[in-house]
Amino acid sequence: MNLEILEKSIGYTFKNKKLLKKALTHTSFANERKIESNEKLEFMGDSILEFLSSKYIYNNYQNLKEGEMTKVRAEVVCEDSLYKVAKKHNFSDFLYMGKGEILSGGKDKPAILADCVEAIIAAIYYDSNLENAEKFVIENLKDEIEMSTKNVGKKDYKTVLQEELQRNGNVDIKYNVIKTEGPDHDKTFVVEVVCNQRRLAIGEGKSKKQAEMQAAKIAMDRI
Repeated sequence: MNLEILEKSIGYTFKNKKLLKKALTHTSFANERKIESNEKLEFMGDSILEFLSSKYIYNNYQNLKEGEMTKVRAEVVCEDSLYKVAKKHNFSDFLYMGKGEILSGGKDKPAILADCVEAIIAAIYYDSNLENAEKFVIENLKDEIEMSTKNVGKKDYKTVLQEELQRNGNVDIKYNVIKTEGPDHDKTFVVEVVCNQRRLAIGEGKSKKQAEMQAAKIAMDRI
C-alpha cells in the first residue's frame, strides 16, 4: 500500500509512518492481527476537531451569536462532512480492514470513513503539532463552514411547515432523497417533501439538510 499517495493528497508527510498506519487501522483488522486499532486516535481527534473548528468559527465569524456558532459547528463536525473529506482523499483505498468487514462494504461506510478522518487529525497532531492538524482541518472544512454560516439564523422551514400542516390534525410528513448528483466529495442532493403520500415540493442543496430546508420553504410558499 503506497501511503505516499495519501500523504501527498492530505498535504502532510508523516515522520512516524507507524502512526499513520495506526490511524488507518480499523478494529476488524486490528482484532485479526492482535494489534492496536485507530479507536484511541479517533477519540483524541474528535476533541481536536471540535476545538479547532470552534476556534476558526470564533475568529472568522464574530458576527454570529453563541447559539449560532454552536449550530454551525454541529453541522460541520458531523459524519456527513467528515465522510466527504475521506472520499475527497480516497481514504477507502488505504484502510487496513478485516476480510469480513471488507465483504460487508466497510470501505464505503460513512461512519468508518468519518472516524478515520478524526484518527488522521490526531495522528498529525502527535506526529508534529497542533498547527499542522489545524491546517488539515481548515483546508478541508472551511467551505462547509462558510456554507453553514450562510444558512444559520434562517427560519427553520421544516418546523414551520410541520406546524402549518398539523393545524388540521395529524399528518405524515416525509423527506425523501430522490436524486444525487456530482462526485462524492461535492454532491448535490435533490429531496422531495411528501405529506400523506402527496408530493408538496422539491428542493436541492449541498447537504440533505439544506435540500430538505429548501423543499420545505418552497412548500410553505405554495400553501
